[in-house]
Amino acid sequence: MDQTVLTELGTTLIQAILEKEPILNIQDLIDAGAPLWFQDNEGISPLHAAAYVGNDELVRLLIEEGAVWNAVDNLGDTAGDVALSLNNEACYTLIRDAGIRAELVLTLLASRPPLSQTPSSLLIHDRDTSAVASTDAFLASRLHFTTDSNGQEICLLKLADGGEVGVMMGWEREIMRKTVDELCLNHPKLGEGLRILNVGFGLGIIDDMFQSISKSPSLHVIIEPHPDVLAHMKARGWHEKRGLKIMEGKWQDVLLNKEFLDLGKFDVVYTDTFAENYDELHKFFKCLPNLLDGHSARFSFFNGLAATNTLFYDVYTRVSDCHLSEIELEVRWSDVDVDVSSGEEQERWGETRKYFTQPIYRLPIAQLRA
Repeated sequence: MDQTVLTELGTTLIQAILEKEPILNIQDLIDAGAPLWFQDNEGISPLHAAAYVGNDELVRLLIEEGAVWNAVDNLGDTAGDVALSLNNEACYTLIRDAGIRAELVLTLLASRPPLSQTPSSLLIHDRDTSAVASTDAFLASRLHFTTDSNGQEICLLKLADGGEVGVMMGWEREIMRKTVDELCLNHPKLGEGLRILNVGFGLGIIDDMFQSISKSPSLHVIIEPHPDVLAHMKARGWHEKRGLKIMEGKWQDVLLNKEFLDLGKFDVVYTDTFAENYDELHKFFKCLPNLLDGHSARFSFFNGLAATNTLFYDVYTRVSDCHLSEIELEVRWSDVDVDVSSGEEQERWGETRKYFTQPIYRLPIAQLRA
């Protein structure tokens, strides 16, 4: 169909929705070829329009007909964000659940060999080969450990555009403290000395806390691949700590290493890697039955995927819950308030790129089902 015709049909469809025309009229436009992917000059899609008028029946129809759940307008808002801002739980839930279904399908497709080299219309994620989203590019980049003007310890990655993003920042300390409390404080094996595995050192915040629990770990293993982080660890004396074993390399390689396999299983497993997407986290999930030492063992991860958008964060949180359930892990979620005022927001991020903007951090603790 001609692009001009598609534009006219798409514009007409959005206008009809905003004017609250009968659903039969909307269906006729869709049947006539009005594109559900169309966005007007403000980035408004048909699904955005349905969210604005608060019509959950129409939202359901558009999703069933193939509307794009994660399209963002010029303000960076999805239709789900619009529904949430209007306190329309029914519309928001329909859009969120569509996102969960789509991401579960995408994860399944990503786990299988491609049938051909033809790009699938289902693959809505662009491949990012920058140091922010590519492990190999990240490992080849240089990191800078410093303290910002607000006294916050940070580990920075310099981006190609001249900007900086925090690999890990001191504001995460409260999240890490509560994570360690949930993983360790009432653990039935705490008195024996826990066997702890952490994947990704960062600033060492959580590893410092693991070292400081009431009974020192009987074994504390850290997997870290980045040469600059390893050099920073050595300068801080981590290689000399008793009961600590540092394994250099990517976790995908280390977990297959005989030296690692000979260590046995763990009471606590935590992972917080940088420049890895959800596909890699999902692969790590699948390793957990071989890492966790029985039903009392506990697992957590830094739940920061897509955390600059409320809808996306909600979707990925629920998708991870589904995938952990598939491997017989039951997840208990708790909320950590990380909201800050506008003034504190500047102190938190300084001149670096924001990677977590939600007011609530969803903290996962998973255990094998009894």
